[in-house]
Amino acid sequence: MEPISFGMPTLVENETLDLNIRLCRRLGLKFIELNMNFPEYQLEQLEDGVKLTRAAEEAGIYYTIHLDENLNPADFNPLVAQAYLETVRRTVTAAKKLLPLIDRYGNGPMILNMHLHHGVHITLPDRKVQLYERDHSRYMADCRRFRDLCREWIGGAPLLIAVENTDGFRTYEKDAVEMFLEYPCFGLTWDIGHSAATGEKDLPFIMAHEDRLVHFHIHDGTYRPPRDHLAAGDGEIDLSARLGVALSHHCRCVLETKTSHALKKTVEWLHANFPEGNLA
Repeated sequence: MEPISFGMPTLVENETLDLNIRLCRRLGLKFIELNMNFPEYQLEQLEDGVKLTRAAEEAGIYYTIHLDENLNPADFNPLVAQAYLETVRRTVTAAKKLLPLIDRYGNGPMILNMHLHHGVHITLPDRKVQLYERDHSRYMADCRRFRDLCREWIGGAPLLIAVENTDGFRTYEKDAVEMFLEYPCFGLTWDIGHSAATGEKDLPFIMAHEDRLVHFHIHDGTYRPPRDHLAAGDGEIDLSARLGVALSHHCRCVLETKTSHALKKTVEWLHANFPEGNLA
């Protein structure tokens, strides 16, 4: 069975791409997930494919991309929604320029990881009302438009948009994800730390669509109190079991700790406990 390719997230302590690349190479990781929440990885930087490619080639690595967490193509303001759609269109175009790096140093498709935006809620005396749940048909129509445009933009390129679980999928979000998954250019990211911190509330939904898993965010966590983004071995998650699922589905794995110290500790844990990983 083909080993897992492990990569690292964009770290806040590393203010330049070069610093992230040096750490990635030093730890024997295969790729960096460029995070569009950071000012260093906005469209203008991602669209400079020559610079990104040259830097990766010198280190022998490749990239995946984490779309902005605020991305919300179903925003009720059509001007805002259009800006998010244009952001995804241009990001897909930029990602296609980086595909040769995966051919050279990795395997599988390019991944664009995304969160679903919960939308606005209104707090009543006895409950909270999610407006996307109240206006379900409009929400689904906007998500359908997003899905169809993504298929058009991606075309036949080996590129997938992977939807990540965060703090528990809402009912209307599950409906949207299932609609996305009708197209092969969409997949799922399983963030195992988020999953644990929510008491595994997303686990049944994820397992019902296990065959569409393409990407993992790996970090340890605790159930009570809920904590995540811990170094491997510092929490309660059965990491070997989760990694076994990733291995069986040929998923790429980001070691999504938040500091270089925790990342190094996680790599050391993998060397000692998961020899099936593709680590130098």
